[in-house]
Amino acid sequence: MDGISTSAASGMRARMESLELLANNLANVETGGFKADREFFSLYTSGDATLDPRTNNISTLPLVEAHWTDLSQGNLIGTSNPLDFAIDGDGLFAVQTAGGVRYTRNGSFRVGSSGVLTAADGSPVRAQGGGSIQLQPGLPVELLPDGTVQQGGQPVGQFEVSSFDRGSMDKIGANYFVPAEGVQARQATGAVVQRRLEQSNVGAAESSVRLVAIMRQFEMLQKALNIGNELNRKAIEEVAKVAT
Repeated sequence: MDGISTSAASGMRARMESLELLANNLANVETGGFKADREFFSLYTSGDATLDPRTNNISTLPLVEAHWTDLSQGNLIGTSNPLDFAIDGDGLFAVQTAGGVRYTRNGSFRVGSSGVLTAADGSPVRAQGGGSIQLQPGLPVELLPDGTVQQGGQPVGQFEVSSFDRGSMDKIGANYFVPAEGVQARQATGAVVQRRLEQSNVGAAESSVRLVAIMRQFEMLQKALNIGNELNRKAIEEVAKVAT
């Protein structure tokens, strides 16, 4: 494959990866506590690349080197639901799922059939020390400044709110994060607030503009690929004419 076609194809592949990330971000604009995924672009240089005598440069190809998650806080909106919680600042709620402890910024909780405070998927929300938060039906739920939940003036559990270094967590499905192997959680500095939910940090307007830009870049690269193919076709035809 010629240089034009190779560069265009590599660029198209990188834009397709960007488009997949952007589409997932836009699909989760209304998902509470969702964190946007972004990408690092880089240039690939082959081990056997040679110096171009015309430009005095080594041939490179564009690629998406890595994905990263934007952990910046989304807007906190007020609600009337006493089981809606948010973390203002650093930290994540701990949830005991079937696959182990997972972490989330989505504090839209509910009471399970057994009276345990759970996440949207039914997994128990963890209290400090690893237990769950057991609520009594019919009693109002109140939150103390230190993250302790109480009913009827009696504490029923304190939220386990943990923090991790950037880059030490992997994003998995259901709006959860899981720490990398061997990484230990530390005490978070953020404050838990009641009757509030954190919105997604995906900017709908910004993402829409990026979507249009990526589509236009893809179209231009597609045209470049077609030009490269046409040049190859003409070169083959000219060689065939000379040979005859």
